[in-house]
Amino acid sequence: MAPDNTSENTPGAAILHHLAEKGWTQLDLAQMLDRPVQAINEIVKGKKSITPETAVELATAFKTTRDYWLNLESQYRLSLITSADEEAIMRRVRLFEIAPVKEMQRRGWIRATTTLEELERELCRFFGVENLGQEPQISVATKRPISTDPLTAAQRAWCFRARELAGAVHAEKFRPELLLHCKERLRQLAAYPDETRNVATVLAGFGIRFVVVETMSGTGSKIDGAAFWLAPDKPVIAMSLRFDRIDAFWFTLFHECSHIENGDASVDSELVGDAAMPTVAKPDIERRADEDAANILIPADKLQSFIIRVGPLYSQARINQFAHRMKIHPGIIVGQLHHRGEVKWDAHRKVLAKVRSIVTEVALTDGYGKAVSVDLH
Repeated sequence: MAPDNTSENTPGAAILHHLAEKGWTQLDLAQMLDRPVQAINEIVKGKKSITPETAVELATAFKTTRDYWLNLESQYRLSLITSADEEAIMRRVRLFEIAPVKEMQRRGWIRATTTLEELERELCRFFGVENLGQEPQISVATKRPISTDPLTAAQRAWCFRARELAGAVHAEKFRPELLLHCKERLRQLAAYPDETRNVATVLAGFGIRFVVVETMSGTGSKIDGAAFWLAPDKPVIAMSLRFDRIDAFWFTLFHECSHIENGDASVDSELVGDAAMPTVAKPDIERRADEDAANILIPADKLQSFIIRVGPLYSQARINQFAHRMKIHPGIIVGQLHHRGEVKWDAHRKVLAKVRSIVTEVALTDGYGKAVSVDLH
């Protein structure tokens, strides 16, 4: 049904008013404007909009201004937008504020939908909430609040996907008193890149679920790792492996192990790399996690002694000798020297072995060419 454009203060009513003043008919106006009379009638009834060209023609015929007709048309069209239309737009805006919908659909995290209601249901399912007015909570069982700045939509989605995958991972009963043994066992793997394939199995044996989720694209998506809890006795470590380097892998892993050991929940970005925040500038629990990770990899006194003896002339031979003595991969030594500013970021890059493909052979992984179907609902 066409809108009524002949009520007061509408383009149609204005045209009829001016025709009556002039004593003209719609046929007369059509002939003056060199248009079919049907076109004039459709404008009067609101079936056709007044374009800028039509506004100029009407202004000329009725000796008004073109802005008069354009303003009438604009106000009339705005009046046709109902509160239901505005509510639907607001609902869609909320969905795109809370989640990167298109990429989540592309990666199969939520189904492609045809209606707003279906999309809302999919996001409620994914985030585990009854409605999207609630703020989704990543770690409902954590002993402490999430330690991070507010998450972006991409980071939040990443965390919830990690949580979803973690629910499908089998792990032994978690016993906090065995965490030191867990870290010692993991540390024994740090000498050779191939040993990273055993990390997921070792963690599961000590009750910690381990998953890998590739970061999402676009700005605001950077994330290195996270520690959270499915339940008080079900800790999770999730990593993105966005830096395919042995030093980044082990530092991030032990950073998250520290959070689990201390009952934290944390989402960590820029832990490694040349954009990493200096440890001294971080909040207390993040500084503690950094220090714990660095110390279990290379005890601080041992590393400091090496720096005093060798720096600033860090030859590859001296690094290899120190790595052999510490029973650790030389790439991890280089990573620590990078982090301390002892060597430039482009130094000794060849020794930073790639481990991503090794880790993802065993760990439950979403991304990097691996598609995972996990339905926990």
